[in-house]
Amino acid sequence: MVEKITVGHVHMSGCTGCLVSFADNYEGLFKILDNYADLVYALTLVDVRHIPEMDVALVEGSVCLQDKCSVEEIKEAREKAKIVVALGGCAAYGNITRFCRGGQWNQPQMESYVPIGDLIDVDVYIPGCAPTPQQIRNVCIMAYLLLKGTDEQKELAGAYLKPLMALAKRGSNAEFSSEACGCDLMINVVNQGLCMGCGSCAAACPVRAVTMEYGKPQIERDLCIKCGACYAQCPRSFFNFDVMNEFEGINELIKEVMQ
Repeated sequence: MVEKITVGHVHMSGCTGCLVSFADNYEGLFKILDNYADLVYALTLVDVRHIPEMDVALVEGSVCLQDKCSVEEIKEAREKAKIVVALGGCAAYGNITRFCRGGQWNQPQMESYVPIGDLIDVDVYIPGCAPTPQQIRNVCIMAYLLLKGTDEQKELAGAYLKPLMALAKRGSNAEFSSEACGCDLMINVVNQGLCMGCGSCAAACPVRAVTMEYGKPQIERDLCIKCGACYAQCPRSFFNFDVMNEFEGINELIKEVMQ
């Protein structure tokens, strides 16, 4: 029997779509919970009132600065988790909560929402609205292997997580460019002559704000919700030869773990 890691789901200000995506792994989720991870905290799934010590915290949603409890809770999650994962566009980049100006029923004073990386250090970003079930599953598997696997497995897990850790390192800080909207994709990829017209950005956009015109992406700024999915999906947004060179080995490792 392998030694399990402990995982928790911390819900901030979001729609719970990321948790639904996590649950959409179906049998794969049961495999993870049976063999590799104990779910020790999740408001909708586990009867635990306070955040416990855990290996991995999956944080969904942005943080409302007017909500003192939320600010304290995200800081507590950082203190009690070895690895903090920003799960989805709201946690990673603010997503559609960036557009909130307050006045909504029944908390009109709540008008300022920020991604969790503005308040705490985050180890891994999983952008998207919502991220795919497979992406969430793979990150959970790689986190387990990074903590409990053999040296070879740790090396492959590190290769898989490296670009997602790089996104977390850049964060949503404007100093490094937020990577949270189609405009960043245009500036950092298309305008630099790096775009190869594959259409991955358009396919990843959950609100169809990205369309392909004459082989290049066009951004409808009024539709963009700043979820970061297009930039994270673009194969030219960052070059990571660790993943490219180990692609087959990583795939085989995931298949082996999930059998």
